[in-house]
Amino acid sequence: MLISTKGRYAMRVLIDLAEHQSDGYIPLKAIAQRQEISEKYLESIIKLLVKAKLLTGVRGKGGGYRMTKPPEEYTVGQVLRLTEESLAPVSCLEDGADACERAAECRTLALWQGLDRAINDYLDSVTVADLTRRDGDGFDYVI
Repeated sequence: MLISTKGRYAMRVLIDLAEHQSDGYIPLKAIAQRQEISEKYLESIIKLLVKAKLLTGVRGKGGGYRMTKPPEEYTVGQVLRLTEESLAPVSCLEDGADACERAAECRTLALWQGLDRAINDYLDSVTVADLTRRDGDGFDYVI
């Protein structure tokens, strides 16, 4: 599993909006400047987040984007499953994958299933609100 720039930038957008939610609707240009992301690329990510109803937008003067729910209600897993093709560690665990002919005798299947559960459980346990905390509560380890 490798998280794409789309997934990483979507997280940055949501964190940015969470940190500026008291400002109302935030223009795309302001987000792009703060996050140093191309406006053009950001448009495609915002469109995806709006379509999934994670963001709402208003056009025209005073327009921009804001979150539809509080940051505590958005998990990293939710966002990454939206932006990435798959979070599965191996192809046989991807949604819609054909059943593996070797599954019954596969000695590593349980390993990959456990890793898949651990990845999803962890990503679903971290919220956008968690990522806005500058003190890093719960994220004080080094890999």
